[in-house]
Amino acid sequence: MMILKLKSFHRWAKSESISDTSLKKAVNEIMRGLVEVDLGSGLFKKRVAREGAGKRSGFRTMLAFRRDDRSIFILGYPKSVKDNIGEDELLALKKLAKELLNVTDGEIKKRIESGQLIEVK
Repeated sequence: MMILKLKSFHRWAKSESISDTSLKKAVNEIMRGLVEVDLGSGLFKKRVAREGAGKRSGFRTMLAFRRDDRSIFILGYPKSVKDNIGEDELLALKKLAKELLNVTDGEIKKRIESGQLIEVK
């Protein structure tokens, strides 16, 4: 299972002190069926705990997920900032998730090399 994050997500996660360990834990929970919402088209909403606090006061993340293949963190935001995303944003995120899950491994490698995608280590 390859776990990646968009460059924009990486910058946001770094600014919020969200570790790669927390992101890997979130993907492992999805693989075990512990997911908040399956939004369709491979897009999932998953809560991630704030450092030193629980998930309840933490962050929401949106990620493209395909079991035994790849997970790509797309968007994150503090739970306190917005409750849910709008319909237009949801459609755009679903489209992006579908596109990210359907690109070839070669294209993923190119995007990693160019810095568009970053591996979660």
